[in-house]
Amino acid sequence: MWFVKVFMGGGDMEKVRRAIAVEVESPPSELYAVEEPYRRIVEEVAAYVAERGTLEKEKYNELYRRFRKQYPLPAQLIQQAINQGVEIGKSFLALKRDGRIHKPRPEVRRVAIRFAKDSWSYKKAISSAAPVRLALSLPGGRREVWIKPHRRFWLYWWKTLRREAELASTLILKRRRGKWYAIFVFDVMPKREPSAEVAAFDVNENTVAVARLSLLATVDRIASWNRQYINPVLYSIRTDFGRLAKRYEAVRDKKLEELKQRYPFAGRDEEERRQNVTDTREFRRFVRRLRERRRKEGRVRQIVREMTRNPAVIITEELGKNPQEEMIGLEEKRVKKRELRHRVKQTPFRKLIGTVEDKAREAGSVVVYVSPYRNSKVCPIHFTLLRDNGGWHALYCPHGHVMDRDVAAVLNMLWKVTPAGTAKGIWWDLKDVKRRLEKGRGLVPKEAKEEKSARPMARRARRLDLAQVTEGQRQMARGAGPGRPHDPCPRRR
Repeated sequence: MWFVKVFMGGGDMEKVRRAIAVEVESPPSELYAVEEPYRRIVEEVAAYVAERGTLEKEKYNELYRRFRKQYPLPAQLIQQAINQGVEIGKSFLALKRDGRIHKPRPEVRRVAIRFAKDSWSYKKAISSAAPVRLALSLPGGRREVWIKPHRRFWLYWWKTLRREAELASTLILKRRRGKWYAIFVFDVMPKREPSAEVAAFDVNENTVAVARLSLLATVDRIASWNRQYINPVLYSIRTDFGRLAKRYEAVRDKKLEELKQRYPFAGRDEEERRQNVTDTREFRRFVRRLRERRRKEGRVRQIVREMTRNPAVIITEELGKNPQEEMIGLEEKRVKKRELRHRVKQTPFRKLIGTVEDKAREAGSVVVYVSPYRNSKVCPIHFTLLRDNGGWHALYCPHGHVMDRDVAAVLNMLWKVTPAGTAKGIWWDLKDVKRRLEKGRGLVPKEAKEEKSARPMARRARRLDLAQVTEGQRQMARGAGPGRPHDPCPRRR
């Protein structure tokens, strides 16, 4: 059973939250003294919530009175630390339920100190329209610190002056690599512009395939005047996530072999020696200087800017919670090549799609998630299964032409959001229901029974019409997938 899921941006949607970090110049010594007691409070409260599941009101008052006597901190800082500990504890429980963490209790190594509305304020210079000084409530009274505004901070501050954004009442201070940063939070109003195009993209290991179709160019007069404007523009963006992971893995293995020669007695066998060497401070500092995560994030932002440059209907696949595990396969069909498994694991599928959805809110775009069923295996012209003759990208259609796998995927995504594609998806699911009833398997597949979030079948068989979707509403309907092979033109008798 497949879905088409729609996420609406702009319109009457809630405001988009953006955080801008600005460096603090010459932080006072009281700020360093606050950091460790604040971290201890957060860690203790997070451990309690992770054990009990919640923080009762009586326990909250008890912890507040004890922390007030134990630590010389302002009252609002203690309240913010307790609230932050509750958030970390609940997040830890959610990750543990999903099986993404296996620790017995949460660990809090670094904290971001939160200052509430009355515990901080800003001051402007004579010739400046933006804040350049901050007044913070610290032990011993108010302390003033200077900040260094940059271009991105000025951008959102001018949006605030034009009433396109609002400055949140909470200020966050965080220390990173010996420097303190003040994090301002802005609530930005989404743009309210109509979508000008439809864009579908498919994330792969080293490339991102994109198909664009202008909505203005598909007007009847323009299309009848020049048919080339109704053809989608197809191109690919090179990301090299797989090659980047392969190169960094070779660099780490080389450094690991060097440290193993330096510490020959680090373990009893090869596996234990490897694990102990990776835990050394020297190896961790070396890996931190590689900047692998920063380079991946930079390439993700590049793709997001390309996809959200104009208000559009953005179409992509619904990948699920852990797409890497689904691509690698189950235990009986697991990819055995270690290098390929590592490259697939290091490709940021969820990070890329989540960033596109977040940026689409601010741009006023609509994000549509379609089913990944047979997107790259069916010809988007004749709707027949493509044959694989040994190549990975080049597939062959029975009607005598060659189709690229990535091109077929993005074109099938465009087809699935049309009324014809939605109707054909419903027909295909009804055929599947009939086949299940004949074989006595039941209406619900075995995989769907194991999922706790399975919805009734009647709700799944709804038809999605993009023209009837109201702004600010997420709707679920039947996804579309190419059905059985058929001739696109009716045969004449």
